[in-house]
Amino acid sequence: MADILILTTGGTIDKLYFDALSEYQIGDSVVARLLAVARSALDVRVVELMRKDSLELTDADRATIADAVRNAPEARIVITHGTDTMTDTAAALMDIPGKRIALLGALAPARFAESDATFNLGMAFATVQVAAEPGVWIAMNGTVFAAGSVRKDRARNSFVPI
Repeated sequence: MADILILTTGGTIDKLYFDALSEYQIGDSVVARLLAVARSALDVRVVELMRKDSLELTDADRATIADAVRNAPEARIVITHGTDTMTDTAAALMDIPGKRIALLGALAPARFAESDATFNLGMAFATVQVAAEPGVWIAMNGTVFAAGSVRKDRARNSFVPI
């Protein structure tokens, strides 16, 4: 069993920009590369669940994420996710006992030099390691929010307490 399970679901963190198409598409997860650059010493297991923009996630997708969390042998779980519906997925995970779960995303793709992805990943890793008790958190913008106590403020392009 790994120290931490990382579930990837897509979102901006894994987006690529194609000049010819003038649009973003979700590519391979960048999590393993970010961990290598950070020289993380933890034993992690990475599982790609899906490659979707969070606006395209359905209740069935959230059930798939919840099943993966529930059935994982790991008690510490980090989930990469798009920011638009991250709070909805966090709410769908709140009834899962015995797990320390942190969701994170990025407001700019991890492949961009000025992305917040690496910082948010580090915050999520720290959260699942030091959380005093099981629960669900969102690690964004340098803050760790308890699930159910945060929303995305699109005008400020930031997560804020409710």
